[in-house]
Amino acid sequence: MLKYLTAGESHGPQLTAVIDGFPSGLQISIDKLNFQLARRQKGYGRGGRMKIETDKAEILSGIRNSFTLGSPITLTIKNKDYENWIKIMHPINPISDDLNLKEQRLAHETTTPRPGHADLPGGIKLNHKDFRNILERASARETAARVAIGALARQFLEKFDIQIASHVVSIGNVFLPDDLRIDDIEQLRKITEDSEVRCIDKSTEDKMITAIKDAKKKEIHSEV
Repeated sequence: MLKYLTAGESHGPQLTAVIDGFPSGLQISIDKLNFQLARRQKGYGRGGRMKIETDKAEILSGIRNSFTLGSPITLTIKNKDYENWIKIMHPINPISDDLNLKEQRLAHETTTPRPGHADLPGGIKLNHKDFRNILERASARETAARVAIGALARQFLEKFDIQIASHVVSIGNVFLPDDLRIDDIEQLRKITEDSEVRCIDKSTEDKMITAIKDAKKKEIHSEV
């Protein structure tokens, strides 16, 4: 049985994953792992953080000369944005007094939880009044570690000739017609890799992108 643990904050030094239960002697490709991390950063409507990070995994334990040892595997993914947050997010040093106006705003205690996020229940559970202590983990950035773990598991499954492919069937109120399907897995992969929203139908893809644009406009108006 595979077990994993992730650690790290969105704007901290790095994300860390520990995976236990891999058999020994499994050959691992770091290029395949990093390819999946790069795929995570693709797609229409991605946030500004994707322009900062270029995720690459570093293996720290459990693999030697590209083969698993049977011991726990540890990997890390550096957060490039940490250098812009080090005065606020340093693991040991208190928040620096030498902050510019933008840093002062970011360092200020966050007391308003985001709707639909884990900020409020996390604050209650862990007794934090500053929700930054919660939202740094309740962040999409944390999914990079999970993608890396999945990329390792995927290589394990490939040894048993188990192949994986997927595509998006709906975004918002836009749905792919039920009668559209592709049975050839290689063709499915090619089409979805070329699509900005990983949709197998160009007409539906265009509608999905329009739905994303409309949602962004609503978000901007609500902020104003």
